[in-house]
Amino acid sequence: MLSNWFKTSVLMAAIMGIFAWVGSYLGGGSGMVTALVFGGATNLFVYWFSDTIVLKMYKAREVDESSSPQFYSIVRELVQRAGLPMPRVYVIDEAQPNAFATGRSPEHAAVAATTGILRMLSARELRGVMAHELSHVGHRDILISTISATLAGAISLLAHFAMLFGGRDSEGRPANPAAGLAIAILAPLAAMLIQMAISRAREFEADRGGAEISGDPDALADALLKIESFAHGIPMRTAEEYPATAQMMIMNPLSGKDMESLFRTHPATEERVRRLREMSGLRPRS
Repeated sequence: MLSNWFKTSVLMAAIMGIFAWVGSYLGGGSGMVTALVFGGATNLFVYWFSDTIVLKMYKAREVDESSSPQFYSIVRELVQRAGLPMPRVYVIDEAQPNAFATGRSPEHAAVAATTGILRMLSARELRGVMAHELSHVGHRDILISTISATLAGAISLLAHFAMLFGGRDSEGRPANPAAGLAIAILAPLAAMLIQMAISRAREFEADRGGAEISGDPDALADALLKIESFAHGIPMRTAEEYPATAQMMIMNPLSGKDMESLFRTHPATEERVRRLREMSGLRPRS
């Protein structure tokens, strides 16, 4: 757990380093400071409003015990087992089976599931999935993943400015246009790869934590296999429009397959299932 947090901290520091690099190109030392201030302001905005933004983006509707009794009761039971505050519970009208958690802290969290996953999974499998999402809540991964996604997007914007308007070197002189083009290509790519590395690291920990909360590692393993067999064949319009949100889902919702292993937002399902089977003391199933 400590090692995982250390790796995440290093990766987040690397993203801020890219911010400073692009800012330095745009305006030398003052540009670097401005970029870092911009990054900090972006983080502050995301800290307060990320859950509202994402839930509105996916047109999620809040449910309660009367409107979605089984789903709500599963979340409530798992929350009690995990010792967490009760989050707000949402349903998203999407056929693709998927789920995510969002919010700035366990006290201000929300969990959401698509109508597709509610129809497809058994109660036991759904319980495993929601335990995974509540593990994200408990570990505050939802804030880390949202901040990393937002910073990656902001770096792309700054890099685009660098290509269009040029920049200044550390001494304030006009920079090489070729350097601007390199930054415009390499900075967003590096930020995206770091963001995805953060996401993959947190997913393994959420699988482990979710299995402990539910007490049933095989339930999550079975759910992951079932979700993967259907998710990529059913498009999710909002995720395709806002791909930076893909890392929030329990399974990558995007349909693209090009360079999948390099740009994967989640660990390979086979590896996730293998680790969960080991937790249950069973051999991996085919």
